[in-house]
Amino acid sequence: MATNATRRPAITLYSRPECPLSHRVRIVLAEKNIGTDIIDVDINNPPEDLLDLNTYNSIPVLVDRDLVLYNSQIIMEYLDERFPHPPLMPVDPVSRARTRIMLYRIDKDWYSILDDITSADSRRADQARKTIREGLVLLTPVLVRKPYFMSDEFALVECSLAPILWRLPHYGIELPSQAKPMKDYARRLFERETFQASLSEIEREIGGMC
Repeated sequence: MATNATRRPAITLYSRPECPLSHRVRIVLAEKNIGTDIIDVDINNPPEDLLDLNTYNSIPVLVDRDLVLYNSQIIMEYLDERFPHPPLMPVDPVSRARTRIMLYRIDKDWYSILDDITSADSRRADQARKTIREGLVLLTPVLVRKPYFMSDEFALVECSLAPILWRLPHYGIELPSQAKPMKDYARRLFERETFQASLSEIEREIGGMC
C-alpha cells in the first residue's frame, strides 16, 4: 500500500498481509490517504516490539504516537474520528447506531468463523462456508436500492465486507445466481482505487471476483 507521509502524520500499522482483519484497517487507511508505516508480521515470529505493545499478541496493531490500539473495529472507528475526511460513518445517531449493529453482525456472524474454513474438520469448514454464503444471499436485497449498504456513500460497512468478498474464491464459497446484486456490489468495491491500494501481494494472488 502506498504511503503519503507528507500529507498526514505518520502512523504505524502492524499487519498480516493475508489477514482480513488487517485488510479492513488498510482499506480505511487508503480511503483516508493516511501516511502509514505498514509492518508485515509473521505471526509465528513476531517482532519483539509488537509483544511489548500488545500483550494479547494479536494483529492488527496500530500505533499513533503514544496511543496503541489492537482491535480492528476500534482501530477503524478511531481512524474515522481522528481523520474525519472523508467520513466513513453516518452523521446522525440513528444511522450510526444501525451501522454499528451491522458491523457487530459482520464480526459475530462471519469474521468469527473464518478460521473454521481452514479447519481440519471438514464438517466444521463446510458449515462455516454455508453460513457465510447464506448470510450474503440474505443481505443481497438491501443492495438493490443503493450502491452501498443502505447508503449512497462508501462506509465502514464496506471496509468490513470487502475483505470477505475478495476472499470468497479462496474460501471455496461461490455465490448463487440470485445473489447478482451482491456480486455487482463486490465489483464496485474491488474497482475502487483505494481498495486496490490496500491489497498486499498475497491478497492480490488469493482474491478476486465472486
